[in-house]
Amino acid sequence: MIPRVIDAKHEHDFVIHLKFSDGTEGEVDLEEELYGEVFQPLVDLDYFKQFTVHPELHTLTWPNGADFAPEFLFEKMKVTA
Repeated sequence: MIPRVIDAKHEHDFVIHLKFSDGTEGEVDLEEELYGEVFQPLVDLDYFKQFTVHPELHTLTWPNGADFAPEFLFEKMKVTA
């Protein structure tokens, strides 16, 4: 089953607290992932904070179309609950 992000909150720097549909929660630090043409704008912290949880893709997306696969976020997350 593909994990589905249902909630996300900016914590600090490039760290986002995620909640998945199965109840798993945790923090993911995306600072080391912000390279390449699509992700370069996210290096600007103000822009990074503009993420939303896409209602159909069930993952984080940004205004420029950048997104991370929910499976990637789930695997990278440090579980806190």
